[in-house]
Amino acid sequence: MISLRRRLFLVLIAATSLIWLCAVVWIYLSSRSELEHVLDTRLREAARMVHSLVAGGNLAAADAVPVADTEYERQLSCQIWSLDGRLLARSSSAPEEALSGPAQGFGWRLVNGEDWRVYTLLDQVKGVRVVVGDRVGLRARLVRDLITGVLAPAVLVAPLLAVLIWVSLARGLEPLARMAKEIAGRDGEDMCPVAAGDAPSEVRPLLDALNSLFGKVEAARKHERDVTAFAAHELRTPLAGLRTQAQVALAATDADMRTDALRQIMMSVDRSARLVRQLLALAKLEAAPVGKSTAEQMTVGGMLRDIAEQFSAAAGIDVHIEPALEGWSVCADRECLYLVLRNLHENALEHMPAGGRVTWRRLPEGLCIEDEGPGIPEEELTRVTERFFRGRMKSASGIGLGLTIASMAATRIGAQLVLANRTDRKGLLARLIFRQSERALL
Repeated sequence: MISLRRRLFLVLIAATSLIWLCAVVWIYLSSRSELEHVLDTRLREAARMVHSLVAGGNLAAADAVPVADTEYERQLSCQIWSLDGRLLARSSSAPEEALSGPAQGFGWRLVNGEDWRVYTLLDQVKGVRVVVGDRVGLRARLVRDLITGVLAPAVLVAPLLAVLIWVSLARGLEPLARMAKEIAGRDGEDMCPVAAGDAPSEVRPLLDALNSLFGKVEAARKHERDVTAFAAHELRTPLAGLRTQAQVALAATDADMRTDALRQIMMSVDRSARLVRQLLALAKLEAAPVGKSTAEQMTVGGMLRDIAEQFSAAAGIDVHIEPALEGWSVCADRECLYLVLRNLHENALEHMPAGGRVTWRRLPEGLCIEDEGPGIPEEELTRVTERFFRGRMKSASGIGLGLTIASMAATRIGAQLVLANRTDRKGLLARLIFRQSERALL
């Protein structure tokens, strides 16, 4: 995998090279155009100068055409022709073959395998034609020398520029290297935030996200430790009770004493089983991704009957399910909806006196369950959905997870759990309010 430093280096070098290439092409095209114009102007001026000398009667003027410098010596060539086609004079660098036709002005000519750019000036009074030209190859050489002069410094500077870019990237990425070194030097228990230091602004979002992740991981680990410690504590009590009651049953000689000990053993087993079941349900809810549940259309009344038959018979509690719930269905995740209804039902049974009544009712916005227990103190209503919160009205078998699981499962199906004390008598009223999209009357 290519490193970020190398990737940035290659991108910067490629971008710089592309800019240089575009600049060279632009300089070449613009310089060639300007050079052609300048050289054409020089051809015309040279032709006029020779013509003025010829007009004064000096035919040796062709040899006197000036050159630009020694590098391009004898670049210009001059011929003087009579209008009847006789070569009157020429410069030493000019060929004997005519450089142009009879027409006046600029033109191109192929002479002895060489391309020429020529300018022709006619003088009808003197009866002469002055032709001045230069080789196209020399013009191309001028352009090449100009481009070479531009490229040579760039080629010499390119290695130095590459070194500067590489060093600059190393300095710029140094905060990332320090952060990586700091994180690599930590052990698995260190979840402290990474210090920002002099990290550039582009790195801050990554650093903030990393520190936020560390915080979430630390919170999850703390939660796991709390759950493990609480589960160990809660299981220790029923297990110790199981051992004690088993010893009592083994040592008992009275049948009633043995039966009572076995009954206590059953209660301890039920409490342990409920704790394990709720811990597993809580872990499953927390592990499931939000928004990934599968919704289906379900009849609420049938699910409530199954729950009532499973829990209410052994508790000796009268359960009433309104007929309106029998024909009502919702579109939600089956497992989450079952967790909500089961935990609300179990919570009501836990705090009910013997012979009490639990009522499930249909509401316009959802459904509710009413019990005849002691209710919840008003100051604790906002906290009873917290993990392991049992409050002052805790039951002998409650562990403080039932309403927590119900609230979490309700959120997963897009519903809201609202708790309130009954106003007509003692007891708790728990309402499960669905969004409009989840409501559907069959």
